[in-house]
Amino acid sequence: MKKYIMGIDIGGTKCAVLLGRAQGDADDIIIDKLRFETRVGRGWRAVTEELLDNVEEIIKKNALSPEDILCAGISCGGPLDSRRGVILAPPNLPDWECVPIVDMIEERFGFDAYLQNDANACALAEWKFGAGKGLRNMIFLTFGTGMGAGLILDGKLYSGTNDMAGEVGHMRIAADGPIGYGKRGSFEGFCSGGGIGRLAQEMARKTLENGGSTLMCKTAEDIENITAKSAAEAAENGDETAKEVYRICGEKLGEGLAILADILDPQAIIIGSIFARSGHLLKDSMEKALHREALSQTAGCRIIPAGLGEKIGDLASLGIALDAAANGGKA
Repeated sequence: MKKYIMGIDIGGTKCAVLLGRAQGDADDIIIDKLRFETRVGRGWRAVTEELLDNVEEIIKKNALSPEDILCAGISCGGPLDSRRGVILAPPNLPDWECVPIVDMIEERFGFDAYLQNDANACALAEWKFGAGKGLRNMIFLTFGTGMGAGLILDGKLYSGTNDMAGEVGHMRIAADGPIGYGKRGSFEGFCSGGGIGRLAQEMARKTLENGGSTLMCKTAEDIENITAKSAAEAAENGDETAKEVYRICGEKLGEGLAILADILDPQAIIIGSIFARSGHLLKDSMEKALHREALSQTAGCRIIPAGLGEKIGDLASLGIALDAAANGGKA
């Protein structure tokens, strides 16, 4: 029986190759890891060649052969076609148009490979190892640079007809508001790092124009430097404008959660990144909006911070491999 799996994480800044056990938990599944800087400017062929060389290196380094590997999971930002195993054109990977990454790995090494976007990969990681362990119906929300979802429904990852399930950042939450996913007032516009930063800048500008002050910036010239993180730090220190930014974002988060809860009726919605760090600034207004907007039967779903922390990036690609193996692999 093959005892090993591979994980491959492709990012705009760094890439990672992981060797893992085909069975294990978050603390002991990873055997070894290699990382390198993506340096996207050199083109996808150079990056994928280094990626494949790293796969070969980590196998040899651990005295294994490709025949010992059950399968590999690949995590990459979308858009992509998981069924064909093709990376289409991620914003953080310029020039990566129609890159057949799965075929490249399978042809060189002989074991099966599976591709998922990072939201789906993180959903699998939290489901297999983290806050969603043991659940049959859960939603994972990224709530980081953007807002996307991975859906575990009836004990399986759900990707939809066109591989587009979970693009919740595109939902319109308000007629007006910060722009996210190309749409003003979208879920991503209010509930993402960029969206919170833009809202904080707008509200800081109004505060200064009205003769007030805010810890987020000393002068109007500093407004463009405000980020979600600096706004959270100001809110932590009692700044009223920053606290209002997070109150608004929490309310819109709750409204978005209510829509998801009513449509999908999950046991839990697990939220990563910003919520895991700053959930206490969002929680009160989020819960009020959720219970105001959702049906009483669905409003009781648990809202949980992601449990894997910094480990989620490594475990995401391995989670893809484990899920594929559990579902019988390729026919």
